[in-house]
Amino acid sequence: MNGFLNVLKPPGMTSAAVVSYVKRITKEKHVGHAGTLDPEAAGVLPLMLGRATRLFDYLVDKEKSYIAEVAFGASTDTQDAQGTIMETGENYPDMDKVRTASLSLVGDIEQTPSMYSAIKVGGKPLYSLAYKGEKVEVPSRIVHVSRLEVMEERERHGFLIHVDCGRGTYIRSICDDLGKLNGCPAHMRFLLRSRSGAFNLENSMTLEEISAYAQEGILDEKILPLDMPLMHLQQVRLPEQLRKLALNGARLKIADHVPDNVPLRTYLGNTFLGITHASGGELVWKTLILPQSQDSGGN
Repeated sequence: MNGFLNVLKPPGMTSAAVVSYVKRITKEKHVGHAGTLDPEAAGVLPLMLGRATRLFDYLVDKEKSYIAEVAFGASTDTQDAQGTIMETGENYPDMDKVRTASLSLVGDIEQTPSMYSAIKVGGKPLYSLAYKGEKVEVPSRIVHVSRLEVMEERERHGFLIHVDCGRGTYIRSICDDLGKLNGCPAHMRFLLRSRSGAFNLENSMTLEEISAYAQEGILDEKILPLDMPLMHLQQVRLPEQLRKLALNGARLKIADHVPDNVPLRTYLGNTFLGITHASGGELVWKTLILPQSQDSGGN
């Protein structure tokens, strides 16, 4: 299997556990996730299968979207509903106050990630260290929020929010900040990632669906194509007379002008062959993915 699976990860499962599950189901040795998701969060988790793992560096995962509920009245040590309550308050804000506070959290903002986030320190996720009682210094950093919309009020002093943001933004920290800005402790009640780059809820599958398709022998038909998340890259189509040179990974003379040293989606006819870049009037292969009929060497 060569391509992408967009998994709708359930809450309470680590990204690594999802990878292990899909490896067992597909019998595919090469499986990796393209951007982790905290264990308690649900939502889209793109997986790379087979030769797709070679394309990781060219994926766009900087643009993400989330739907979350911020709950006022209590803050927790994990900044979410699974943590221990650290502070309570009853100065509950109304919709107007929450929306006003949200304006200061749009743009480039400073965040200090929770100890219960998936950020790795020394090769280990912070949440795994936190659950062992270990504490490490977590430096603040600048993240970008392009949209923060307060959508509706919910029961028990909750508000549903929609966030479009860049890579590395922690929504639980935004919920905690909304509490501080409103003078009422708050935490994240639930989180759903609805988009990660080209992957969204519409092209996702649950683990149950993946298992069912595998049992029916049709999972390979459901795999997203290798070039699906690469549409942000400029494309180059090679003429048939360059077939032999292309399949051998040779440098290719090109007539069309393309910018130097930028990744290019490269096709032979309608067949995606991988990534090249132009250099001095030639195309140089960065990642060559041979058609399966041409490649006897596995992944």
